[in-house]
Amino acid sequence: MGNNLVMYEEELQQINRICDTLHKEANAKAVLVIDKNGQAIAQGGEVEHLDVTSLSSLTAGNVAATGGIAQLLSEKEFAGQFHEGERTNVHLSIVAQRLILVVLFDERSSLGLVRLRVRKAALELTATIDQLVKKSESSAQPSVFAEITDADIDNLFND
Repeated sequence: MGNNLVMYEEELQQINRICDTLHKEANAKAVLVIDKNGQAIAQGGEVEHLDVTSLSSLTAGNVAATGGIAQLLSEKEFAGQFHEGERTNVHLSIVAQRLILVVLFDERSSLGLVRLRVRKAALELTATIDQLVKKSESSAQPSVFAEITDADIDNLFND
């Protein structure tokens, strides 16, 4: 199965709940769940002043680059990363080899607390993703693009 999961409303709500809970329990500023392509899937906390789109795509790029470093060092991948800033710290973790869980936090929290709460959230996210994979495999409806041929596409642009 490819990395492109079909997101269902029920699971999306679960992922949003996990974000909100992690935000509160880790005393974080904000929590984001993004896919490895850099698409934001869910968020919790103070995201109004964040450029979520840019943060998501840059984070995915960072994880990809770090994955390259891991390969050079014969590691599978680095499961987590931590960036310490003057005002904001960033904790990244890869969940179920598909998602990136981003936690932004400041002096109101600590790396220890964030790591502890991320561990619990990651288990819940993994369970949700497994549920999603099962659901998308059982209802393997053909894509809306499945019946469109290359000839159809060519004709579209030749009009």
